[in-house]
Amino acid sequence: MALTTQSGGVFPIAPTPFETSGAIDWASADKLFRHYDAIGADGLTVLGMMGEAPKLEPAEAIALVRRSVGIMNGKPVIVGVSAPGFAAMRSLAREAMEAGAAGVMIAPPNTLRTDDQIVGYYAQAIEAIGPDMPFVIQDYPLLTHVQMTAGVIRRIVMAHPSCVMLKAEDWPGLEKISALRAFEADGTMRPISIMVANGGLFLDFEMERGADGSNTGYAFPEMLIEVVRLSKAGERNAAQDVFDAHLPLLRYEQQPGIGLAVRKYVLMRRGLI
Repeated sequence: MALTTQSGGVFPIAPTPFETSGAIDWASADKLFRHYDAIGADGLTVLGMMGEAPKLEPAEAIALVRRSVGIMNGKPVIVGVSAPGFAAMRSLAREAMEAGAAGVMIAPPNTLRTDDQIVGYYAQAIEAIGPDMPFVIQDYPLLTHVQMTAGVIRRIVMAHPSCVMLKAEDWPGLEKISALRAFEADGTMRPISIMVANGGLFLDFEMERGADGSNTGYAFPEMLIEVVRLSKAGERNAAQDVFDAHLPLLRYEQQPGIGLAVRKYVLMRRGLI
């Protein structure tokens, strides 16, 4: 299943479970993927920034993609292919698509400073992976230190038909979501899917701004699914109640440096890894 501009819902970011030796804990990975499928996730993302992709060898990364695709029962799997060089990006992207991925996600390197540099980088990345491969722009300035304005995102979207989705994780980025939807409304940008992240910390407000769903990690992805479902159904108060119940843990998970460890610990306590 190819990723499209109509894709939405909840695509959890899967953490990669490891043995104490540093090897992938394949039994836990399989169990986690089965859980995402069973609770009604619409898709999945692997090898994202919270998936600790740099810790994996290329063969391990592709093996993880194959396992996730096989377990998710035809649901789309997005693969993070951000890399220091275009050769590595091209290799991983092509192998991931051959393994059944629905699309790839690309974040800009932290060396980019100007609008033209950002736009030029994505042009080079798409030339490397090929113009027919569906891709996701990852806008995560807190980690990449690259500031992408709504106007820059519009330039990338309009220059590359294969751009089908934005992973919006500016902090909190609400005005950027509204600006992009305004571009779509006035016809200056073609519609794309906008999925939001930041561990779900602003999910209730982001859905009100026009997000299509959530593409993030959290120890209770069931909450993400329920809030997105209720928000799309127009049940704003019910969505807020569910969100508020999880807000203390959402905030705890967002601690710099230890957030992923907290998430993995809770997943372990839940028996999922």
